[in-house]
Amino acid sequence: MLGAIAYGSELAASLPLGLASDLLPGRLLMPLGALASGLGTGMLPFAAGTPGLIASRVLHGLGVAGVTPPLLGMLAQLTARDPARRARVMSFFELSLLSGLGLGGVVASQSWARFGTPAFGLVALLDAVCAILLFIASRRVPARRTAAALAGLREVLRHPSVRRIAPSWLCVNAVIGLWLGPTLTFLLLEPPRSGQYLDGLYAHAPQRIGWLLLGYTVVFGVGVSLWSIILPKLRPRLALASSLVAMLGATLALYAINHSGHSGGDTRAALLGVTAVLVVIESGFTPAALSLLAGSLEVVSAKGAAMGIYSVLLGLGAVIGSLLAGVLGALWQIDGLLLGTLLMALAALFTVRLVSPRSLVRG
Repeated sequence: MLGAIAYGSELAASLPLGLASDLLPGRLLMPLGALASGLGTGMLPFAAGTPGLIASRVLHGLGVAGVTPPLLGMLAQLTARDPARRARVMSFFELSLLSGLGLGGVVASQSWARFGTPAFGLVALLDAVCAILLFIASRRVPARRTAAALAGLREVLRHPSVRRIAPSWLCVNAVIGLWLGPTLTFLLLEPPRSGQYLDGLYAHAPQRIGWLLLGYTVVFGVGVSLWSIILPKLRPRLALASSLVAMLGATLALYAINHSGHSGGDTRAALLGVTAVLVVIESGFTPAALSLLAGSLEVVSAKGAAMGIYSVLLGLGAVIGSLLAGVLGALWQIDGLLLGTLLMALAALFTVRLVSPRSLVRG
């Protein structure tokens, strides 16, 4: 529920703050978003019960919504009329997100192991550093003030590419909520309740979970880097479908790992290698979808409002995934998360057929 609250806050604020980014300078809105996220993290040690935890997660969601739509709008503006460059830039955006997740997981877990609750203050300080970096990076971006923000939003919502990609993107974002919400962390750290190999894997070494996240993001990041080269040459539906088929394969490979308790180390290592290759392939979905969304903005002036759709789809899907993870994780532990992933990937593969096979990422 706490994961769903954070994503829900982002969902509720994405479009309003996306509209605001078309009326206010990005160098104002994005640093404020980073500071709001830092405030939400910094207050965690002082949260008195459930209300304080909820307030912290709401601030975190608001902070993400204050950064992401303006940032994506800025990137769409800077890559206008250059679709090949746009595909690469959107891949690098995804890569920066993954790098932050991986490095943040290591910093957080090691800081918690060393300092305990003061580690939250350290993370809040890092958010303040991010606010400064966002301010510096956006100073030289041309202002794009517009009074047609709502009109631009309506225009992009009517764009066929956006309507066709939305259902499958929503399903993939639900998978993000399944795995990046708090449920997986709880299952890995709590005492094991089943015979599954991954259930309670780090119950006696919680600091290792950061290294697990880093390893995953490195593999995923390698895939995104490769896709940044391949995407400009591929039809989007082929890229999206290939990623989803790989997601199905990775889910089955993880299921085999989760039931490898009586297998030897060599078998588990082989399964991990297969999973890594499939994760590299599945990493192409979000860059391809982002390229399609950014491509629909060629004639739209209110890019911040339009790119708020990215956060809306992410927030709504992640809320669904977080709640689903809580239910399935309580019933079947890691197998429950894998079942949810399988269902969402199948639904996304079915709906990705709506994307026109003739539309190209490169324009």
